[in-house]
Amino acid sequence: MKILVGIKRVVDYNVRVRVLPNGSGVDTDGVKMSVNPFDEIALEEALRLREAGKANEVIVVSIGSEDCQQQLRTGLAMGADRAIQVNATGAVQPLAAARALLKIIEREQPGLVLLGKQAIDDDNNQTGQMLAGLWGRPQATFASKLDVDGDKATVIREVDAGLETIGIDLPAVVTVDLRLNEPRFVKLPDIMKAKKKPLDVLQLAELGVDNGPQFSVEKYNPPPQRQKGIMVESAEQLVQELKNRGLV
Repeated sequence: MKILVGIKRVVDYNVRVRVLPNGSGVDTDGVKMSVNPFDEIALEEALRLREAGKANEVIVVSIGSEDCQQQLRTGLAMGADRAIQVNATGAVQPLAAARALLKIIEREQPGLVLLGKQAIDDDNNQTGQMLAGLWGRPQATFASKLDVDGDKATVIREVDAGLETIGIDLPAVVTVDLRLNEPRFVKLPDIMKAKKKPLDVLQLAELGVDNGPQFSVEKYNPPPQRQKGIMVESAEQLVQELKNRGLV
């Protein structure tokens, strides 16, 4: 069984994000970029399934400019067998990403597709669900545990009320949550080996996918500065302050 893992290039989660002065976007000049943390967890789970003998190949896919090859090489260094870059200019919105991934699925015929539940840059949480709908296959979202047995999988997923266990038939799309696993540390020898692994480049237009925007972002604004706290001497004063601020 092949496992296809989608990864996205995002600003590293340790970096303090800065909005451009004109509000047109986020300043990425000289900023460290990394694999989306949720996608890294998805890749780790795919590698563990292969190591357990439940898959024989792990393929990482990223949609974006040539810059995302750096993150694909990171995926190869973690242990993926092959990488595919779908070359696209500009921001790739969830529906276009889902359509592009569907074309890769039709080429590769994977038994399982793993994605992060969302990307930390736009937080859309849409691509996995859209992909399952376009593919016409089952989906399981927010997975905190995944067991694969032949052509079936059992997923424990995080919901508002706690945990939910569902069974799905493969092929399927599974989007993963933070508590599924802890990704492995990439060692220098693995980084060197990754340079020799195959990385194929496809054009988005070659797949017949239109990257035209379904929506547009008008402006970016930084979060408001946190107000300075005050010390109160009694519960009554605390309640009064909350009332003054319209919080109770």
